[in-house]
Amino acid sequence: MASDENSSIAGRARRYARVGGAVGGLAVRFAGSKYLGLDLDKGKHAGDLKAALGGLKGPLMKVAQIMSTIPDALPPEYVEELQQLQTNAPSMGWPFVRRRMASELGPDWRAKFSDFEREAAHAASLGQVHRATGPDGRALACKLQYPDMASAVEADLKQLRLAFSIFERYDKAISTKQIHAELSARLREELDYVREAAHMTLYGNMLAGEAGVHVPEALPELSTARLLTMTWLDGQPLMDFRAGELKERNAIAQNMFRAWYVPFYGYGVIHGDPHLGNYSVRPDYTVNLLDFGCIRVFPPSFVKGVIDLYNGLCNDDPELALHAYETWGFTGLNRETIDVLNIWANFVYAPLMDDRVQKIQESESGMYGARIAHKVHEELRRLGGVTPPREFVLMDRAAIGLGSVFMHLRAEVNWHRMFHDLIGDFDMDTLAQRQQDALTKAGVPEAA
Repeated sequence: MASDENSSIAGRARRYARVGGAVGGLAVRFAGSKYLGLDLDKGKHAGDLKAALGGLKGPLMKVAQIMSTIPDALPPEYVEELQQLQTNAPSMGWPFVRRRMASELGPDWRAKFSDFEREAAHAASLGQVHRATGPDGRALACKLQYPDMASAVEADLKQLRLAFSIFERYDKAISTKQIHAELSARLREELDYVREAAHMTLYGNMLAGEAGVHVPEALPELSTARLLTMTWLDGQPLMDFRAGELKERNAIAQNMFRAWYVPFYGYGVIHGDPHLGNYSVRPDYTVNLLDFGCIRVFPPSFVKGVIDLYNGLCNDDPELALHAYETWGFTGLNRETIDVLNIWANFVYAPLMDDRVQKIQESESGMYGARIAHKVHEELRRLGGVTPPREFVLMDRAAIGLGSVFMHLRAEVNWHRMFHDLIGDFDMDTLAQRQQDALTKAGVPEAA
């Protein structure tokens, strides 16, 4: 029954052809415009890009989603089109939906719902969501995984490894081996909806005391490894609130901050995918978390390392900073390399170190962060490069992704006090016990 889902050689070959055919021509046109002075209609090109990436599904689409959330990272024409991939990507038709539902819940699947909408409400990178109504009248969301996603993921990961290897021939500032290993493990986990249901339950438990955050409830009796049924949560895209009053935007930012960092500092768990399609905002400015495929569980020592680096930067303590980096898994560091890494760390930690109301950064452009990253990159290349540990990858991605959200909102809050509210009574042994209890209660399987 699941033969079309296997990571087959044929499936991956088809994926390579689709990637090359859909994206290759677009890349050539864009390069010709940039370097040869050819005329290019950016609006049309952006639309073509959205259609190509949405049609491909899978990890390549996720790259577009991430890029579209960072202010000024792409031309506005591209951002406008690619942001629609967050919640409005091209969906699979009814024949696919009918086959998938029958294969997962049996030929009588329709009788398990009092209503099931044929048109997808949302379509994303690995699956699409349909609204439904349970026999008890509850509004439900049914997420169906696209066909042949295992092959798509393996093909894209192989392409990514190739791209990384070519990149490293010319630039050895950052070794990508562990980055690829971490992204590979997390993407493969995203294909397992049983795991995602457990993650959803975990988050529901961890955030049960947070009035500003809502988590859907998974329905195991209507879920499988490729179908995830959960309660439906109504909300609007965050971008709809960018023109709201400052008080409202601040409330959304504070709720987002706690949605991501209460689990991290309280349980050692991070949501590693803060792109715009993975949450929505309610009329009361509370937030819904909607996707739990990319979750990372950290050892308590990693969380302590985050706090140690903060204290090392605040107190100008290079030994404590070195200890933090080594706790994370960085090796072979010397004082000069640490100074360079601290340039980036100071940029990321800056809003947390000053006890005052402020924006997440003074510049409203993502280009400032890009300039800092470029400076760090150049210095690391001069020093011979570093190998970021696996665990560092999603933590950094979450910090940058959330920073982009706060920039879009132009929020002005006291980040320092919110941070200290979370770390004030930190104890590594307490976190370890709390983490183990939470994972066991939710039934989360061991990670790769």
